[in-house]
Amino acid sequence: MNGNFTRRNFLAAASTAAPASAARTRTALIAHWKLAGDARDSSSHGLHGRNHGADLAAAGPRGKARTAAKFNGRDSFIEVPDGPPLRLGARDFSIAVWVNTGKELDDVAGDILSKYDPVSRRGFNFNIKTNSVTTSQSNHRHVQFGIDNGRLGSWADCGRPGNCVYVMGLAVYDGRLFAGTCEAGKDEAGHVYRYAGGGDWIDCGRPDGSNSISALAVYEGKLYAGSARYNLAGSALSASPNEQPGGKIYRYEGDGRWTDCGKIGGCPAVASLAVYRGQLYASSLYAPAGTFRYEGGQTWAPCGTPEGRRVEALAVYNGSLFGTGYDKGEVYRYEGDRWRIVGVLPDTTQTYGFAVYRGELYVSTWPGATVFRYQGDNNWVACGRPGNELESMGMAVHNGKLYAGTLPLAQVYRYESGSTWTLTGQLDKTPNVRYRRAWSMAVFQGKLFCGTLPSGHVYSLEAGNSVTHDYELGHGWKHLAAVRAGNVLKLYVDGKQVAASSGFTAADYDVSNDQPLKIGLGDHDHFNGSLSGLRLYNGALSDAEVRALAAARA
Repeated sequence: MNGNFTRRNFLAAASTAAPASAARTRTALIAHWKLAGDARDSSSHGLHGRNHGADLAAAGPRGKARTAAKFNGRDSFIEVPDGPPLRLGARDFSIAVWVNTGKELDDVAGDILSKYDPVSRRGFNFNIKTNSVTTSQSNHRHVQFGIDNGRLGSWADCGRPGNCVYVMGLAVYDGRLFAGTCEAGKDEAGHVYRYAGGGDWIDCGRPDGSNSISALAVYEGKLYAGSARYNLAGSALSASPNEQPGGKIYRYEGDGRWTDCGKIGGCPAVASLAVYRGQLYASSLYAPAGTFRYEGGQTWAPCGTPEGRRVEALAVYNGSLFGTGYDKGEVYRYEGDRWRIVGVLPDTTQTYGFAVYRGELYVSTWPGATVFRYQGDNNWVACGRPGNELESMGMAVHNGKLYAGTLPLAQVYRYESGSTWTLTGQLDKTPNVRYRRAWSMAVFQGKLFCGTLPSGHVYSLEAGNSVTHDYELGHGWKHLAAVRAGNVLKLYVDGKQVAASSGFTAADYDVSNDQPLKIGLGDHDHFNGSLSGLRLYNGALSDAEVRALAAARA
């Protein structure tokens, strides 16, 4: 805290019943965007925003009109020009804001606040992230806050879950990281494991006897898993002698217990799981092709296919459910009663995974490994090839940048811009095999995790420093705070600290840049919901100060 502003005065101001009283304590404020009918800054610095399509007449946390800004998740945001007060350097700073997201989303929640230069990788990002990575919805409505100054760690080996040869799915659920495995022996089966730190994994059971758990997703507060009889010959490995079919969905009840939620048609293998408009969807990996919607119990309603072709990965973006394809180099969109072809990609025979990065949808491919960006139906722009790889697969957004895994070398690349990709490392170095995959990804405890084939190991990478709240953020109005305090980052939800990052050297993270500050847009997507009472502070708020802000509704 600076100047003559004391913590005692802060608490007295923030806890008063008058909703604007916290705004009067301007000495420590860099900026305060009330978002109450305009995008002006009510602090003394005059950091006024320029509105790009946000509804500034929306109701805020108290239900009163014109006390919040509503963002459409498509193209709306507020831009604040760069200025000296926003050059935060290596100092402590804090963000506090009220956020409101819907219960049944048809888009990712997106970014709250960012000031980030993607070229130098310098700045900060604060968002609510959903990563759908190949076949799993690996992150769903997880609050993340990160800083960077072009710093990158090394990939660390996090061990092998069970006798895994293929980490087919990763998902963060209830504060833990879970992995779905392919275990290929005659008397083996796919399991779900929970990460216990270091190289250790805890067995959470084998839902059925098929050789794989191929897909994971969190739905209505529970972890769901899809089973498969995976054909390892498709990865140039010996076929599994375990021929028991999968194609079933299970719900995790804890302590190794799973509830059978039914089979998707006559499918022997589940390809993907995703949540769209409050309902759980699944797709088939092999024939017969099919997509399905969960109706409760053990009932799955068929949702058709695009001209009889298989839909592989599922992801939600800008109001629609999208699918990749195994049978042709196409991209599909579900329109409620049918699937429509919205992209035919050149020099491509299969499409693999999606990512939502900087407000746009990206897709990975085989056999040229080119990643394409969606510019509208039947308009996809080539964004380059990661190295000399044949296939780009799992993609995830982490702390400002997009990462993609590949085949045949199981490498992970970082997307820079245009057609430029930077290698971050090779994960699987198994000798004497044709293909190695870096397939599944998830962001957990501020790090990017990636699962491989055929070693079956999971690896993690720290890019910059970030903190994640590894629990699904509920719908409705929530008070969030992100704090940089000395050598650690902290996250708060409704006044309570919920997470802290690993330690770092403060001098290493000068986050100043000349980019504009953006409200409702950043490394992930345009915000899909409402914001109110956004404050940026010079200094680290204490626990008591965050509680006071959460108690004084905007």
